[in-house]
Amino acid sequence: MAERVALVTGAARGIGAAVALRLAADGCAVVAVDRCADDPRLGYPLGTRDDLDRVVAACGEGAIACEADVRDASALDAAVARAVLEFGGLDIAVAAAGVIAGGSMGWVTDDDVWEINLEVNLTGVWRTAKAALPAILDRAQPRAGRFVAIASSAGLRSQRLISAYSAAKHGVIGLVQGLALELGQTGVTANSVCPGSTDTAILEASGALYGLASAAEFAVHHPMGRLLTPAEVASAVAWLCAEEQSGVTGISLSVDGGMTI
Repeated sequence: MAERVALVTGAARGIGAAVALRLAADGCAVVAVDRCADDPRLGYPLGTRDDLDRVVAACGEGAIACEADVRDASALDAAVARAVLEFGGLDIAVAAAGVIAGGSMGWVTDDDVWEINLEVNLTGVWRTAKAALPAILDRAQPRAGRFVAIASSAGLRSQRLISAYSAAKHGVIGLVQGLALELGQTGVTANSVCPGSTDTAILEASGALYGLASAAEFAVHHPMGRLLTPAEVASAVAWLCAEEQSGVTGISLSVDGGMTI
């Protein structure tokens, strides 16, 4: 039985992988969840099973891989059930799975672009909460349960050509605030993290939407003058997940190099 058990979606690469690695380093058992398959509506490849297996191997013995699409309620329920079966329960859920699609003005956005942004980036967070929170609440009091969703700086300040993505990330912040209110005195907190431009495959795909030669050009929007690393975002997630942060709930923590100042 692990002392604390975490489930992380989108764990095959990027921010999700960094979160899984950081929580494992902090002593958590980790259920690393990812779809491990491409989506024809996206113009770039998603994480693979090999990617996920490498992350799990790097996490160490207290980690397992689980293929599940965050749009699939039964698959997420099965991932949570594995956490309970393998490790005795669940304490932390981090909804890090996300996609980017866009490239047109909001009023002419393609239906497929709208739908995949909302399905993965917002509904996927809700489905993760729906699957994970009952297991987290099943822990005996006093609890130190944590639910953290990866939103975006675009969830605080919209950007042109990605209206659907921005709408979904704004929704994540509202959903998490509602969960924080509802969880109230349960000992379980709910927070979101809003990264700026982070050096990931999704950022490369974002650069393509804007016709950039390299995603490194996004650094111009950061007063710090550089892109963020996934590990920097994961550090903020780990801070929110720590038992000591029992008084922090309902916040949107910006990790954006000053982008939204």
